[in-house]
Amino acid sequence: MRRAPWPSRPLRDVGDWSGGGTPSKAREEYWTNGTIPWVTPKDMKVETITGAEDLITADAVAGSATKLVPPNSVLVVVRSGILQRLLPVAVTACEVTINQDLKAVQLRPWIRPRYLAMALKAFEQDILQRCTKSGTTVQNINMPALLDYTIPVAPVEQQDSIVAEIETQFTRLDAGVAALQRAQANLKRYRASVLKAACEGRLVPTEAELARREGRDYETGAQLLERILAERRKAWTGKGKYKEPEPPDTTGLPELPEGWCWASVGQLADVGTGATPKRGVDRYWSAGSVPWVTSAALNDPYVDVAGECVTEHALAETNLTIYQPGTLLIAMYGEGKTRGKCAELRLRATTNQAIAALECHADVRRYLKLLLWHQYEAIRSRALGGAQPNLNLSMVRSIVVAMPPEHEQTRVCAEVDRLLSGADQLGSIVDGHLQRVVRLRLAVLQRAFGGV
Repeated sequence: MRRAPWPSRPLRDVGDWSGGGTPSKAREEYWTNGTIPWVTPKDMKVETITGAEDLITADAVAGSATKLVPPNSVLVVVRSGILQRLLPVAVTACEVTINQDLKAVQLRPWIRPRYLAMALKAFEQDILQRCTKSGTTVQNINMPALLDYTIPVAPVEQQDSIVAEIETQFTRLDAGVAALQRAQANLKRYRASVLKAACEGRLVPTEAELARREGRDYETGAQLLERILAERRKAWTGKGKYKEPEPPDTTGLPELPEGWCWASVGQLADVGTGATPKRGVDRYWSAGSVPWVTSAALNDPYVDVAGECVTEHALAETNLTIYQPGTLLIAMYGEGKTRGKCAELRLRATTNQAIAALECHADVRRYLKLLLWHQYEAIRSRALGGAQPNLNLSMVRSIVVAMPPEHEQTRVCAEVDRLLSGADQLGSIVDGHLQRVVRLRLAVLQRAFGGV
């Protein structure tokens, strides 16, 4: 796809640029039974716009700043956090409207819409570097700078063949991406099946089987649980009478392998939480040295660092608690899919109130963490509330655990580590190939438009 130099034209010359707007949300008639796609940045994840998540009525168009954009126009996101790394561009396949975070351009006869869209993606990073406003809370494109930005424009009779060749190359790359994504899905299912087998007594020989084969006794899961409860009872130093942890509700639960028992998280661990010291109190935050963990950190299996630190004053004057390395943390609420995630603390730290901290018995910590990973979706589903459902400490304490004998737990965890280590290695290879595809797509575009 090597080419001779083409003349460069500023983007202001390629067509008529226009903006959009948001019809009043208070006017129900603007949004009820709408038929006109109203495109916002969340719809700009595709190369061709055939519809939108939100639809508005003709009255909304007449009564607001948004205007109809015809098919074969090019849409560009000009205000969004995504502009920190990407410039979303798409071609309209139908008549649409747009909000104020997008710009639309209706093209001159001498430039094809798909050609322009591909050119903008070819120069994406240069455009972001040269045309993004600085000092704003949300990334913005400086429109005068964008309109002055020049792109090479091939003769119109060549543009269709250029686009066709690029799409041929992309089709081959897309086939590779589809195969890699299938591999990712298979690895995800494999990991889930390993954890499921581990938590159902099907991954390694049970301790009961080995004890019979070797002619020896063994400590059952029930005996292990009673030992843990006795140690917790003996170690109690709190105020008032010691209260026994609530046992699990086993109604309707399946039969367990020989030697296993049902337990609750509340029986296996002291479950607490943290707090957020007042932001306006300088002595709580200034020059703090105590790591303060929030639920965002729980997207990784281990918590080694904290984004912020609090002071000893905050520890003394608020409801904060210091947790030691080995404490298991569960996100009770948080952004995206954070809620229900479990991670192990590997530093001395405190937490905010969005986290349940499980100070559990060392004999069951590793297996309990594995089981909480396996129950991630089930734990998430316990949450209550509206738009942002939350877990609470009572819900966490009542999580039911199928507990094998201690020595069986050790073997289960070792086998899970071995099997998932191999899966992680394959996953890293797949991720590397997917990143390579992204680079190849960019290379195709740059070769087409940059002559490299």
